[in-house]
Amino acid sequence: MTFAPSRSWRLLLPGLVLLTSACTQPPAESTAASLAEQRRRMPPDTTGYESRPPADPNGISRYYLGRQIAHVMGHEGADWLERNGRQEEEGTDILLRELKLKPTDVVADLGAGTGYFSFRISPLVPQGRVLAVDIQPEMITSLKQNKERRQITNVEPVLGTVQNPNLTARSVDLVLIVDAYHEFDHPREMMRAVRAALTPTGRLALVEYRAEDSRVPIKRIHKMSLEQARKEMAAVGLEFIENVETLPQQHLMFFRRAK
Repeated sequence: MTFAPSRSWRLLLPGLVLLTSACTQPPAESTAASLAEQRRRMPPDTTGYESRPPADPNGISRYYLGRQIAHVMGHEGADWLERNGRQEEEGTDILLRELKLKPTDVVADLGAGTGYFSFRISPLVPQGRVLAVDIQPEMITSLKQNKERRQITNVEPVLGTVQNPNLTARSVDLVLIVDAYHEFDHPREMMRAVRAALTPTGRLALVEYRAEDSRVPIKRIHKMSLEQARKEMAAVGLEFIENVETLPQQHLMFFRRAK
């Protein structure tokens, strides 16, 4: 949610840290060369990652903290996000209510796709903003078209990358990720950036199909257990608050910055 730029963060079913430079003048040539050499020698943060053949063909050959990462869906499957019956299947109205949003909240919808949740959150935060984040330019185009068609002013499409949602530090009151996190190719990097984007009182709402319930008609690799989710969030400094079990098929897990 490695994601190729042509893929989406949304679930396919057969079912920040921002690196910026505030220097007022460039470093001397020798210094710049030295910094470049240091970066070249610096190993990537591979904590928790493992590469091995895919145990499940619906996933990739990359694992994080023991969990195989799932394949993702491209923009070609965008109609699935707006399918008839989604509200009843997933209890999306219940989900929105359980978020307990304030009118002034800034909300980031990661893996926004066509904006299914972004445009439903918009009227709940009339004095706030919705940052609709996706990594596919095609989805960003769709978001802009939907925004114009609906004449909504407080939804802002944001083009992210596979490692960075491009959110300003300490600026977001709620980050919502629906059925997408398990597909992130770089979950550690992405969630560290998410943590950095949260305000001191900000929350993460992580929604995933319940792996503990065999009756949920979703492929196992597209589900997550509460235990696994808590382990992965703790690894990046996100503290568990609660798991709300009012949705028909999914966990609704809330986290915050660990103190």
